[in-house]
Amino acid sequence: MYEASERGPGVGSAVEMRGITMAFGPNAVLKGIDLVIEPGKVTAMLGANGAGKSTLIKILSGVYNGYGGTVIIDGAPVVLDHPTTARRYGIEAVHQKIADGVVPGLSVAENLLFEGIVNNHVSRAASLRSLIPKAREVAAVLDLDWSTEVLRSDVHELPIAEQQMLLLARALVNEPRLLILDEPTSALSETEAHRLFDVIRQLRDAGVAIFYISHRIGEIDSIADRLLVLRDGVVRSDQGLPFDWNRALHEMLAVDESEHSLRSGDLRGTEEVLRLEGVQLFPKSDPFDLSIRSGEVTGVFGLLGSGGNELAHGIFGVDPFQAGEMVLRGKPFAPKAPADAIASEVYMVPRDRVAGTIIKDWTVSMISTFPFLNDVCRLSVLNPAAENRVGRSVIAEFDVVAQSEADPVISLSGGNQQKVVVGRWLRKQPTVMVLNEPFQGVDVGARHDLAEKAREVAARGCAVLVMSTDLEEIMQVSDRVVVLADGNLRHDAYLSETGRDDILQRLSEVD
Repeated sequence: MYEASERGPGVGSAVEMRGITMAFGPNAVLKGIDLVIEPGKVTAMLGANGAGKSTLIKILSGVYNGYGGTVIIDGAPVVLDHPTTARRYGIEAVHQKIADGVVPGLSVAENLLFEGIVNNHVSRAASLRSLIPKAREVAAVLDLDWSTEVLRSDVHELPIAEQQMLLLARALVNEPRLLILDEPTSALSETEAHRLFDVIRQLRDAGVAIFYISHRIGEIDSIADRLLVLRDGVVRSDQGLPFDWNRALHEMLAVDESEHSLRSGDLRGTEEVLRLEGVQLFPKSDPFDLSIRSGEVTGVFGLLGSGGNELAHGIFGVDPFQAGEMVLRGKPFAPKAPADAIASEVYMVPRDRVAGTIIKDWTVSMISTFPFLNDVCRLSVLNPAAENRVGRSVIAEFDVVAQSEADPVISLSGGNQQKVVVGRWLRKQPTVMVLNEPFQGVDVGARHDLAEKAREVAARGCAVLVMSTDLEEIMQVSDRVVVLADGNLRHDAYLSETGRDDILQRLSEVD
């Protein structure tokens, strides 16, 4: 397992950021970050989507170089203008997206030695056979006892968790002073995560500074020495042990108390439409029961990775639950694919509208009718006039800003794209409508319009579920809130019977 050498750069040095700013066009993402990341400590950072965490990481790792402010290492200002430069100063990052780090088509051994190959420290013409001993040396940093067969295989044949350990070994072989870990346990099992934590503790004891980005309260509580909260490009909280999680979550999820809820009063459904029995979202989470009723909006709230996405996918037939059963209108409901859910009038708007819904060059009309082509076909032949009528109706009903139904959806603003995606489902009257992060990447006006439509369809008798990691969104649109943490159901109450403080208190409870 990892042991830093005495000459390792991690000992006795810190990385300091002064007045760091970053903007993309008119959008200011970081607004003056002052931060010292100390050696021999695990500094954890918590922040919601869009807080600026990824931008901060990419500045430190040399991916973004158009930042303002100063980075100081060993007491002197430095310019981190490239990942190679950051690496030269002893900064290594293991990013959340594993695909950004491994190189498909190359072997495991070549991926372990990739930095050396790129920098000509390892011959590009070397045979794979000759690379195996050097690759073993890198793998040995984390006791990765891979066989020759594994080292010779394509890296994509490795399980995701092993790919992540490969990237970590590749980073550690350079003996970094600062190691950045972005959501490092997202692809790991509990056993693998504990193995990673052992490595982190050894690195900390060896004097390495660890910058740990995660949304998982339990693991931050067990591994970190310091907790930062980033919101809207500003560090809002800086705590040492023991962490005040209620305070941290308030800082992370703070909303404008003057915001008026869209609710003029609770909608309360009386008819159970969908029942979840003994549903288990993660291998180690607890099973729970949940009743979804028509005529109300149920908000499912939790941090990233809390289980909202898994709940949505299980209901829509994208991925099965770990365990459990569903009953829809009194009958067993077990969709093996989204088509089965759609046939039962259970619809879902995915979290990633571009990857999950929008097809390049498809028009508003095409996107609007795609799930229900039979409505615009006669004798299995598409009727363009009928298709265009549907497109125009979605534009009109959902106030989509577009020149016509023939506009490519990708040419619209993010909010108007989302209106089309939501509108294509809500033009029908679904039995269950699952909205998975429906307000992500849309402006306040579009969010208001979409939330009103969700409440309108609920008032007409639909059971609406809204999954969100934004408490403000949940408070505005929902009648009832379900709180998830690490796949466990922590709270289930109508908003007239609970409040922001109560919700955050349940969320902040550490198992």
